[in-house]
Amino acid sequence: MADEEEQSPAARQAPAAGVLQTADRALVVLLTFSERRPEWGVSELARHHGWDKAVAQRLLTTLTARGFLLCDGTTRRYRLGPAVSRLARVGEHSGVLPSLVRPVLARLLRETGESVVLNVPNGGGYRCAAAVDGTGPIRYTALVGAHMPGHAGASGHAIFAYYPEAEIRQIFGATALQRFTEHTLTSLDALFEQYELIRGQGYGVSHGEYDEAVTAVSAPVFQGGTVAASLTVIGPGHRVSAAVESITASVLDGAREATAAFGM
Repeated sequence: MADEEEQSPAARQAPAAGVLQTADRALVVLLTFSERRPEWGVSELARHHGWDKAVAQRLLTTLTARGFLLCDGTTRRYRLGPAVSRLARVGEHSGVLPSLVRPVLARLLRETGESVVLNVPNGGGYRCAAAVDGTGPIRYTALVGAHMPGHAGASGHAIFAYYPEAEIRQIFGATALQRFTEHTLTSLDALFEQYELIRGQGYGVSHGEYDEAVTAVSAPVFQGGTVAASLTVIGPGHRVSAAVESITASVLDGAREATAAFGM
């Protein structure tokens, strides 16, 4: 029987009427790969989905032939291949993700009056993929395309909280973390403590970690069972801090809506 805990919601969905089963199963195979399980063998994939081993083997072989998977010649285990990365780049440059969440950003702006930002991971930091500015005379302005450090602020924490610990150590442990304000988290222990908190409650709040005058509330957005972005309401510290409870509720609702828009 398939392991429900490891499957993404999209992989568990039954195919809709009129869907070609073989093509659907091939897509389910791709959706099975995640940050938690980046590699699969034939037998374990077959057990996971309750398929015959020969069926799993044919699906893996077909996807490998088209470059969607790579097979390690020694271990005979499979991982995602270059065709997946190419399609991801195409999707990113075509503006697919920002277009899907523009209604979410507009709604959060109406509800909070503060700037709303969708950020996507970019190496050891994150990049602003879409943003709307707040309505007040004093507001935070996010520049689409701007790159920010991953260790300073709720937007980055909401993304990297869901990365494997070994990868976090590789990203942030190689060199000293830059301090931007007295509130910047500059140690791995502090980051791991913050990540645990975010995973437990589903969101993060930062007060002046990158800009001492700014407070941000951020929640992760998932796609295919892995973190794809963070959704953040950000603005002047005195104003956002005073309304943090209502802003948090809006951000969590928005992140759930964005996750659904991204295809879970």
